[in-house]
Amino acid sequence: MSDSTSAGNAYAEAGVSIEAADKAIELMKVWVEKAKRPEMIGGLGGFAGLFDASALTRYKRPLLATSTDGVGTKVAIAQAMDVHDTIGYDLVGMVVDDLVVCGAEPLFMTDYIATGRVVPERIAAIVKGIAEACVEAGCALVGGETAEHPGLLAPDEYDVAGATTGVVEADDLLGPARVRPDDVVLAMASSGLHSNGYSLVRHVLLSESGAGWALDRHVDELGGPLGRTLLTPTRIYAKACLDLARSTTVHAMSHVTGGGLATNLERVMPEELSATIERGTWTPDPVFDLVRRVGDVSQADLEMTLNCGVGMVALLPADQVDAAVALLAGYGIHAWPAGRVSHATGRPGAVELVGQHPGW
Repeated sequence: MSDSTSAGNAYAEAGVSIEAADKAIELMKVWVEKAKRPEMIGGLGGFAGLFDASALTRYKRPLLATSTDGVGTKVAIAQAMDVHDTIGYDLVGMVVDDLVVCGAEPLFMTDYIATGRVVPERIAAIVKGIAEACVEAGCALVGGETAEHPGLLAPDEYDVAGATTGVVEADDLLGPARVRPDDVVLAMASSGLHSNGYSLVRHVLLSESGAGWALDRHVDELGGPLGRTLLTPTRIYAKACLDLARSTTVHAMSHVTGGGLATNLERVMPEELSATIERGTWTPDPVFDLVRRVGDVSQADLEMTLNCGVGMVALLPADQVDAAVALLAGYGIHAWPAGRVSHATGRPGAVELVGQHPGW
């Protein structure tokens, strides 16, 4: 027996399959190929992803932006349901839309998948979702890593993370410095829970100390099985928000992720201003009210944990609102004026939610 064969067998006995990893790469190639941009150099399998930076020469002063994130405990829902081709949308949405809020165009992305055991078809399904979401976001998937961690993760467990890089012209950078009094807070509907707050959701609805429901339980308010709603992919706003920034006078945008609507909007508010958001302007999807009622979760806790129906916010002048709403509708995104910016009279840069959601 050759040394290489012996080493391969020893590695397999330790729980790592090189053959399975090779098969996974072959299966995912077709999806990665779909998530390319003209600037991408080479293909899958190199030590590093390559992107032609000469594309940046059209900028006067290009600023590179980068974002890294994961999808949290939503992966537990995917694993329990054995559905793996949607979690990639959550991963891509988490990173590309953090870039977009400053006006940056996402250029390329890399992913990292850690698993207890490489099941080629499962890894390929995860990458399929990532690649399809990259196409939707307009960025290239230039590479990634799949790591087998036997003994650290159970055979059917995995976690995913990703990083993306984008670019924005310095003169077009969005943020607090542009925000003005009387700017309208334009809310953009989420597709559901997105990828934050799943520890709370799982505790309330799935755990034995909570409701203890099964994922296949039919829930009338949701119009189908609970698991289907919990696994709804994150909406990707990247292309729509870039178009919005280029077509209207947007001053700032906020991606509503962990911390909720008020906390994330405060991140782009200048200290001398504040914002008020009227809850009465929208009714959150039924899943949010379900978590609130079943778990007896206070509205304050709910709003600090979940997006409550708003996945992205733009701040812009009132005379730009109609054009913005129409543009976003063209991308299938429902948007509405939900509040207004004013001079701060209390805590600097504060965002306050007032009133009540219809039916709550």
